[in-house]
Amino acid sequence: MTSNPASSPHRPASRDVVLVPGHWLGAWAWDEVVAALTDLGTRAWPITLPGLDPDDDLRASRTLDDQAAAIEECLARAGDDRAAVLVAHSGANAPACLVLDRHPELIHRMVWVDSGPVTSGSAADPTAEGDRPLPPFDVLGQQAGLEGLSEETLARFRADAVDHPATTLRQAVHLTNDARRRTPTTMVCCSIRSERMMEFARAGHPMFAEVAHLENLELVDLPTGHWPLWSRPADLARILHDVATAD
Repeated sequence: MTSNPASSPHRPASRDVVLVPGHWLGAWAWDEVVAALTDLGTRAWPITLPGLDPDDDLRASRTLDDQAAAIEECLARAGDDRAAVLVAHSGANAPACLVLDRHPELIHRMVWVDSGPVTSGSAADPTAEGDRPLPPFDVLGQQAGLEGLSEETLARFRADAVDHPATTLRQAVHLTNDARRRTPTTMVCCSIRSERMMEFARAGHPMFAEVAHLENLELVDLPTGHWPLWSRPADLARILHDVATAD
């Protein structure tokens, strides 16, 4: 696991923010957001999940449990003596949900960035047989919006992306603790606007059904593609800073 907190000699006014990237990504994906958060006075801890470190010889055998443990370790170290804000982008929702289920006390507020909580018993791809490489962008663009990404950004995405371990795609997420639904939650809605997303949730759409059970939910629209950490990093950082200083 990689974590790089922006340090300060004094206790920050805002809570610490732990940043977990989605599929194929490491801590590097949050660089622009971290810089903006630091300028705003919020300390950030971007992490690389087990299985997404290209130098890890055991990368292909890492599990969602390994990833959840890494997030828990970072949360325990962040925030001085206070619970931190946990931010999960895209496919980081599976390990983040395990942490919410197992240790909700570590999380002051949950923030989903163009993502959301998974349904218990679900898996990203139960039939995945091999580690999943980053698809060609014309294919990826049909699955998730690439709006706002420059050619330079796409080139870095391609160069630094790590094949996503199939072990984490196949593993089902089993959740038993209803306290996860009581954790204050902010959903940053990008490629699907909040109004439409809530329509899906109320209709029981499998990707959004769990949202309907959240008891303390804030919705924030940030219109852009699926990777606002690159397309609108300053705006995303402001949202996260506001969340970290709100209560």
